Amino acid sequence: MITMDLLKLSTDWAKAEVFSARIVWLFSIIVLAAAIGFYYWGKTTMARAFIWPLLVSGVFLVAVGTGLFFANKPRITQFEQTYRNDPQVFLQQELQRTAKSQQELATVFRVLPVLLILAGLIILLLPSPTWRAIGITLGLLAGLLMAIDSHTDARNTLYHEQLKQLVHE
Repeated sequence: MITMDLLKLSTDWAKAEVFSARIVWLFSIIVLAAAIGFYYWGKTTMARAFIWPLLVSGVFLVAVGTGLFFANKPRITQFEQTYRNDPQVFLQQELQRTAKSQQELATVFRVLPVLLILAGLIILLLPSPTWRAIGITLGLLAGLLMAIDSHTDARNTLYHEQLKQLVHE
Protein backbone atom coordinates (compact mmCIF):
# COMPACT_ATOMS: atom_id res chain seq x y z
CA MET A 1 0.00 0.00 0.00
CA ILE A 2 1.46 3.35 -1.07
CA THR A 3 1.06 6.11 1.50
CA MET A 4 1.10 9.88 1.50
CA ASP A 5 4.82 9.54 2.34
CA LEU A 6 5.37 9.11 -1.38
CA LEU A 7 3.81 12.48 -2.14
CA LYS A 8 5.82 14.23 0.58
CA LEU A 9 9.00 12.49 -0.52
CA SER A 10 8.43 13.56 -4.12
CA THR A 11 7.49 17.15 -3.40
CA ASP A 12 10.46 17.52 -1.02
CA TRP A 13 12.72 16.26 -3.80
CA ALA A 14 11.23 18.75 -6.30
CA LYS A 15 11.60 21.62 -3.80
CA ALA A 16 15.27 20.71 -3.34
CA GLU A 17 15.74 20.84 -7.12
CA VAL A 18 14.12 24.28 -7.21
CA PHE A 19 16.56 25.36 -4.48
CA SER A 20 19.43 24.07 -6.65
CA ALA A 21 18.17 26.25 -9.48
CA ARG A 22 18.39 29.25 -7.17
CA ILE A 23 21.95 28.31 -6.23
CA VAL A 24 22.87 28.15 -9.93
CA TRP A 25 21.28 31.59 -10.40
CA LEU A 26 23.31 32.93 -7.48
CA PHE A 27 26.52 31.70 -9.11
CA SER A 28 25.40 33.14 -12.46
CA ILE A 29 25.02 36.55 -10.80
CA ILE A 30 28.51 36.27 -9.31
CA VAL A 31 30.03 35.27 -12.66
CA LEU A 32 28.17 38.03 -14.52
CA ALA A 33 29.21 40.57 -11.86
CA ALA A 34 32.83 39.47 -12.34
CA ALA A 35 32.50 39.99 -16.10
CA ILE A 36 31.07 43.46 -15.53
CA GLY A 37 33.83 44.20 -13.01
CA PHE A 38 36.51 43.21 -15.50
CA TYR A 39 34.79 45.34 -18.15
CA TYR A 40 34.76 48.49 -15.99
CA TRP A 41 37.88 48.09 -13.89
CA GLY A 42 40.07 45.60 -15.74
CA LYS A 43 43.19 47.40 -16.92
CA THR A 44 45.48 44.55 -17.94
CA THR A 45 45.20 42.43 -21.06
CA MET A 46 44.55 39.41 -18.84
CA ALA A 47 41.71 41.13 -17.00
CA ARG A 48 40.14 42.28 -20.28
CA ALA A 49 40.44 38.74 -21.66
CA PHE A 50 38.04 37.46 -18.98
CA ILE A 51 35.09 39.63 -20.04
CA TRP A 52 33.64 37.44 -22.81
CA PRO A 53 34.35 34.01 -21.31
CA LEU A 54 32.75 35.08 -18.01
CA LEU A 55 29.83 36.71 -19.78
CA VAL A 56 29.16 33.55 -21.83
CA SER A 57 29.51 31.35 -18.73
CA GLY A 58 27.18 33.60 -16.74
CA VAL A 59 24.52 33.49 -19.44
CA PHE A 60 24.94 29.71 -19.67
CA LEU A 61 24.43 29.41 -15.90
CA VAL A 62 21.30 31.58 -16.13
CA ALA A 63 19.98 29.15 -18.77
CA VAL A 64 20.86 26.10 -16.64
CA GLY A 65 19.19 27.60 -13.58
CA THR A 66 16.13 28.56 -15.59
CA GLY A 67 15.87 25.05 -17.02
CA LEU A 68 16.14 23.51 -13.55
CA PHE A 69 13.58 25.90 -12.13
CA PHE A 70 10.97 25.54 -14.86
CA ALA A 71 11.42 21.76 -15.06
CA ASN A 72 10.91 21.26 -11.33
CA LYS A 73 8.66 24.04 -10.00
CA PRO A 74 5.57 22.76 -11.89
CA ARG A 75 6.33 19.21 -10.71
CA ILE A 76 5.34 20.15 -7.18
CA THR A 77 1.68 20.59 -8.18
CA GLN A 78 1.82 17.94 -10.92
CA PHE A 79 3.03 15.38 -8.40
CA GLU A 80 -0.04 15.93 -6.25
CA GLN A 81 -2.43 15.64 -9.20
CA THR A 82 -0.80 12.50 -10.59
CA TYR A 83 -0.54 10.94 -7.15
CA ARG A 84 -4.24 11.55 -6.44
CA ASN A 85 -5.22 10.02 -9.80
CA ASP A 86 -3.26 6.81 -9.28
CA PRO A 87 -0.47 6.47 -6.68
CA GLN A 88 0.86 3.25 -8.26
CA VAL A 89 1.20 4.85 -11.71
CA PHE A 90 2.85 7.88 -10.11
CA LEU A 91 5.36 5.66 -8.32
CA GLN A 92 6.24 3.80 -11.52
CA GLN A 93 6.64 7.06 -13.46
CA GLU A 94 8.96 8.46 -10.80
CA LEU A 95 11.02 5.27 -10.75
CA GLN A 96 11.46 5.47 -14.52
CA ARG A 97 12.26 9.17 -14.44
CA THR A 98 14.83 8.87 -11.65
CA ALA A 99 16.46 5.86 -13.36
CA LYS A 100 16.77 7.95 -16.54
CA SER A 101 18.21 10.82 -14.49
CA GLN A 102 20.82 8.47 -13.03
CA GLN A 103 21.95 7.56 -16.55
CA GLU A 104 22.08 11.22 -17.59
CA LEU A 105 24.07 12.16 -14.48
CA ALA A 106 26.53 9.33 -15.19
CA THR A 107 27.12 10.93 -18.60
CA VAL A 108 27.53 14.35 -17.01
CA PHE A 109 30.22 12.96 -14.71
CA ARG A 110 32.08 11.59 -17.72
CA VAL A 111 31.87 14.85 -19.69
CA LEU A 112 32.65 17.42 -16.98
CA PRO A 113 36.03 15.90 -15.97
CA VAL A 114 36.98 15.85 -19.66
CA LEU A 115 36.14 19.56 -19.79
CA LEU A 116 38.36 20.12 -16.75
CA ILE A 117 41.22 18.32 -18.51
CA LEU A 118 40.56 20.35 -21.66
CA ALA A 119 40.61 23.54 -19.59
CA GLY A 120 43.98 22.53 -18.13
CA LEU A 121 45.37 21.77 -21.56
CA ILE A 122 44.18 25.12 -22.90
CA ILE A 123 45.92 26.89 -20.02
CA LEU A 124 49.13 24.91 -20.53
CA LEU A 125 49.32 24.90 -24.31
CA LEU A 126 47.78 28.20 -25.35
CA PRO A 127 49.40 30.88 -23.19
CA SER A 128 47.75 33.97 -24.70
CA PRO A 129 45.55 35.94 -22.28
CA THR A 130 42.37 35.14 -24.23
CA TRP A 131 42.97 31.39 -24.25
CA ARG A 132 44.12 31.41 -20.63
CA ALA A 133 40.92 33.24 -19.62
CA ILE A 134 38.86 30.75 -21.64
CA GLY A 135 40.63 27.80 -19.99
CA ILE A 136 40.27 29.22 -16.49
CA THR A 137 36.61 30.06 -17.05
CA LEU A 138 35.91 26.62 -18.54
CA GLY A 139 37.56 24.99 -15.53
CA LEU A 140 35.57 27.19 -13.17
CA LEU A 141 32.33 26.34 -14.95
CA ALA A 142 33.04 22.59 -15.09
CA GLY A 143 34.04 22.54 -11.42
CA LEU A 144 30.97 24.48 -10.37
CA LEU A 145 28.65 22.21 -12.36
CA MET A 146 30.31 19.12 -10.87
CA ALA A 147 29.76 20.48 -7.36
CA ILE A 148 26.11 21.24 -8.03
CA ASP A 149 25.48 18.01 -9.94
CA SER A 150 27.15 16.00 -7.15
CA HIS A 151 24.36 17.13 -4.86
CA THR A 152 21.77 16.50 -7.57
CA ASP A 153 23.15 13.00 -8.08
CA ALA A 154 23.12 12.23 -4.36
CA ARG A 155 19.56 13.53 -4.02
CA ASN A 156 18.38 11.61 -7.08
CA THR A 157 20.04 8.37 -5.93
CA LEU A 158 18.53 8.63 -2.46
CA TYR A 159 15.11 9.49 -3.88
CA HIS A 160 15.29 6.56 -6.32
CA GLU A 161 16.22 4.15 -3.52
CA GLN A 162 13.37 5.43 -1.35
CA LEU A 163 10.97 4.94 -4.26
CA LYS A 164 12.20 1.36 -4.71
CA GLN A 165 11.57 0.71 -1.00
CA LEU A 166 7.98 1.89 -1.43
CA VAL A 167 7.47 -0.66 -4.20
CA HIS A 168 8.41 -3.44 -1.80
CA GLU A 169 6.13 -2.27 1.02
